[in-house]
Amino acid sequence: MLEVNIHQAKTQLSDLLRRVAAGEEVIIARAGTPVARLVPIEAPARRLLGLDEGLYVVPEDFDAPLPVPPSN
Repeated sequence: MLEVNIHQAKTQLSDLLRRVAAGEEVIIARAGTPVARLVPIEAPARRLLGLDEGLYVVPEDFDAPLPVPPSN
């Protein structure tokens, strides 16, 4: 784990992001006190399509006009 101060983080941001993308964590500190942590983003889980297939059947009259309520 690498710790850098804010000035270093500003001037070396591209290099720090490359290191984070490679899996390293970077701590950014102000006056020696950690204030932020750069960590790689986890890849989102792959969505599986079609898992609910057959659970619902669209009725034949799905797009039929709705009944008009009686007027008073």
